[in-house]
Amino acid sequence: MTTMTDSSVREFKMPDVGEGLTEAEILKWYVEPGDTVTDGQVVCEVETAKAAVELPIPYDGVVRALHFPEGSTVDVGTSIIAVGVGDGAAAAAEPVQEAVADTPATTEAEEPKPEGRQPVLVGYGVSTSSTRRRPRKGAKDPAAAQEVSAAIQAEMNGHGPATPATPAAPSAGDRPLAKPPVRKLAKDLGVDLATVVPSGPDGVITREDVHAAVAPAPGEASGAAPAALAPAPSPAAPASYDTARETRVPVKGVRRATAAAMVGSAFTAPHVTEFVTVDVTRTMKLVEELKQDKEYTGLRVNPLLLISKALLVAIRRNPEVNASWDEAAQEIVVKHYVNLGIAAATPRGLIVPNIKDAQAQTLPQLAGSLGELVSTAREGRTSPAAMQGGTVTITNVGVFGVDTGTPILNPGESAILAVGAIKLQPWVHKGKVKPRQVTTLALSFDHRLVDGELGSKVLADVAAVLEQPKRLISWA
Repeated sequence: MTTMTDSSVREFKMPDVGEGLTEAEILKWYVEPGDTVTDGQVVCEVETAKAAVELPIPYDGVVRALHFPEGSTVDVGTSIIAVGVGDGAAAAAEPVQEAVADTPATTEAEEPKPEGRQPVLVGYGVSTSSTRRRPRKGAKDPAAAQEVSAAIQAEMNGHGPATPATPAAPSAGDRPLAKPPVRKLAKDLGVDLATVVPSGPDGVITREDVHAAVAPAPGEASGAAPAALAPAPSPAAPASYDTARETRVPVKGVRRATAAAMVGSAFTAPHVTEFVTVDVTRTMKLVEELKQDKEYTGLRVNPLLLISKALLVAIRRNPEVNASWDEAAQEIVVKHYVNLGIAAATPRGLIVPNIKDAQAQTLPQLAGSLGELVSTAREGRTSPAAMQGGTVTITNVGVFGVDTGTPILNPGESAILAVGAIKLQPWVHKGKVKPRQVTTLALSFDHRLVDGELGSKVLADVAAVLEQPKRLISWA
């Protein structure tokens, strides 16, 4: 059997796909042991704290082993796949299946350096990690370890054993067998895996086993009271009632990064929010006219396009608002460019990609950029670079039917504009009450660098442009 230290085997490590990120979750494998791969072929999709990214393999060969199943969170610099290259490709007829917990990490001295191109994504280099996995204690039988490894790999590939294994408690002295996500779940729930009865193949503990270990036994009350003293469950409240009322969702990836960023922003930058309600009837008419314009054929034309342009005009008239606070230098950094962030809700959580140098784009160019940004976000293909370097942000809460909100600043930015739902409302227009298209805008800003006067001017300018869109020309 060829080992992972064979000079003909290349270990592909988890690269730093987001400039300083320390880990990523494996969402999907596109290959399995025995598959032939070529230089540049995508082998898996991973999710970082910023985005989902596809990883290409940097050399030709045959897949020898996948070191982690889908759903695993892996540190940057940790090997995730072994590929046989050159003479090592022929040995892939009997692929090595490694259980991650059973195999100590190869040291830099032991591991051969890859030939040819390094495993680097476009625009990002590999960040060397000092993280090393500890060897499993108590696993002294190589045959048993290989047996368990094969079972885990079978589960990764969606194949189970021919006959179900009989559940058995782990023997004394052995470390319980479980995949990394299951170990993390047990740690989060405070469950000792040594006390869990496994139901998976070859004694592997599953997620269901961990949940079963924390669920109260039938007839047993929550707490320290003996089962004999616990009150009998009422007919309307079955024994599983307590566990069915809650669902625990691990906080990771985009949602964890967003949570940390919002907490940091809310308690670092002193937020002030101002509001204005404005008649946008003329803006809505202009949107309909632009949709019929041949210059905008195939482009995304909607109210957000003109709102974005209105904000860019307001920033040009009040450039001091487009700034950031440098705490270390105790300086205000005024930006002479606008990287316009657009908050986008995705199945993985809220992300804020930005349009680089938006201030230099014409209206048709801005329409194209917005369309590409939204489509890419919906498909989960937003790159980490697209979410870095933003200066101001727009969040369109109106798409959810919400009138407005008090948005929290994107970290490092000075202002964020929330746009409420555009509704037909009674409005005084030319001395008479008429039905008009009306919306409410909310501007939150960092009061360390934006005072009330400046913030008010910016918000008033945005409202003025949306009320009279011809100001896009007169204020240009």
